[in-house]
Amino acid sequence: MYKSLNCSNCSGPDQQLPPGANSTCCAICQGATTVVADPLAAPPPPALSYSSSSQYDHVHPPNHPSLVVPSPYNHAPPGPPPAVHGTKRAVICGVSYKNTKNELEGSINDVICMKFLLVKRFNFPESSIIMLTEEETDPCRRPTKSNMRLALSWLVQGCQPGDSLVFHFSGHGSQKKDYDGDELDGYDETLCPTDFETQGMIVDDEINAVIVKPLPHGVKLHAIIDACHSGTVLDLPFLCRMDRNGKYVWEDHRPRTGEWKGTSGGEVFSFSSCDDDQTAADTPALSKITSTGAMTYSFILAIERGHATTYGSMLNAMRSTIRDTTNELGGGILTSLISMFLTGRTYGGEITQEPQLTASEQFDVYSKPFSL
Repeated sequence: MYKSLNCSNCSGPDQQLPPGANSTCCAICQGATTVVADPLAAPPPPALSYSSSSQYDHVHPPNHPSLVVPSPYNHAPPGPPPAVHGTKRAVICGVSYKNTKNELEGSINDVICMKFLLVKRFNFPESSIIMLTEEETDPCRRPTKSNMRLALSWLVQGCQPGDSLVFHFSGHGSQKKDYDGDELDGYDETLCPTDFETQGMIVDDEINAVIVKPLPHGVKLHAIIDACHSGTVLDLPFLCRMDRNGKYVWEDHRPRTGEWKGTSGGEVFSFSSCDDDQTAADTPALSKITSTGAMTYSFILAIERGHATTYGSMLNAMRSTIRDTTNELGGGILTSLISMFLTGRTYGGEITQEPQLTASEQFDVYSKPFSL
C-alpha cells in the first residue's frame, strides 16, 4: 500500500510513498521528501484507503447508495499553499497517447503554443505554469491520472482575490453513464489521462469538485478544453447556446437534484471544443503546417486577430475560424504562435465541431470584457 504525505518543501498534497521507500519526488516543485521514523512516536492511525481509480471510475448500482465511498476530492487540499510567483497560475496538459491506437498528433503543439500565449501575451510567469506532457523526462511531469489530480489541486490551493487561473487540456475526452442524476443528458463527461485504460478517466463531477466549487470570491478561472464531448466537462451551471448569427440564450444546466455546481463566489468560464454529443478534430487543416487541436488553434487565432474583446466576440471568432476552414475559405494563416512548427500530415475530413462557452453565472457575453 502506498503512503500519502505532504511535500516538505512546498506542502504539495498527496505525495505517494511506495512501500519500503523513505523518500519521494514532488510532482509540483520536484523536491525530495524524506521520511525519518521517530522511535518514540505512537503508530499512526490507519488511513482511509481509496482505490486508485476513486469513486468516479466505478459503476455504482443506483439502488445501493451505501456502496458509494465519499470522495476525497471535494475541497481544496489542507495545509499552506505552495509558493506562487504572482497572481497568475496555470496547468497545461497535453496528452498524445504516444505509440497507442489512440495517438494524437497535435496535443504537444497545442500546449507549447498555449504556454507561449500565456507568457508572452498575458504575462503569466513561467515558474507559475505546470505543463504535463509525455515529452517530459521527469515522470512527475507526465499527464498520468495521479499527476493531473495533483496539478489541479495545486491550481486552486490557497488562491486569493485577484488571482487569475487557467486550465488547458488537449487530449481525448469521452462520456460515461451518469449514476447520480446530475446530468440532463444522462451522461458524465470525462478527460482521458495517458493511463486512462488502466487507471480510469477523470470525470466532470471530480473536476467540478476540485477546481470549481472551492473557488472564492475575487478569483477567476478559465478552462480551455480541447477534447471530444467537452461541452459541459466542468459541470458548470450555465451554457451559452449561440447560433451562427451570434444570437444566444443561456441554458440552465443546474442538476435537478438541487446539487450546487457553482463556485464559492469566484468566476469560472470554460471554452470547450464542442458540444457534449460532438467530437473534436486533431488536424493540420487550419494551420496548414502542423497538426493542432482545432479548438486550441481557433482560440489562439481569435486573440492574435484582436477578437479577444468580449466573451461573445471570442466565441464567434472561434466558430467562424472552424466554419471557414470547413468551407475552404479560411485556414492556412500562420500566426506568430503556430508558425514555430514546420511539420504536418494530410487531412481529408470535415470539421463539424462548434466550440462552446459555459460559465458559473449568466452574463451579457457582448459586454463583459475577456481577459486571462
